[in-house]
Amino acid sequence: MKTPIKTSAIALLSTSGLLVAMGAAVAAVSVGDKLGTTEDDIRAALTGQGYTVEEFESEDGKLEAEVTMDGQEMEVVVDAQSGLVLELELEDGEKDEKDDD
Repeated sequence: MKTPIKTSAIALLSTSGLLVAMGAAVAAVSVGDKLGTTEDDIRAALTGQGYTVEEFESEDGKLEAEVTMDGQEMEVVVDAQSGLVLELELEDGEKDEKDDD
C-alpha cells in the first residue's frame, strides 16, 4: 500500500520540477508584454524577471532600458503611453556605426 503513495510523491516532485523549469524559461520579456509607463514600473518588472537594468533613457515617447541576464545584453524599448514592449534588441558586443556619406 505504501508503493502508490511513494510513486505519487515522486510523480508530484517530478512535475513540480518541470513546472519550475518551464517558469524560468517563460520569465523572459517579449514584444507585446506590458511592463509599465514609468521608469520605476519598468525597472521593477524587468528586475522581477531576473534582468539587471544597466541604463535607462527616455527618447521620442519611448522608454529604453539596457539590461543584462546571464551575460547577454539587450535593449528593451517600451511605449511610454501604453507600457507595452515595442522592440527587443540583442547586443552582440559590436556597435554599428552609421555611415553619413
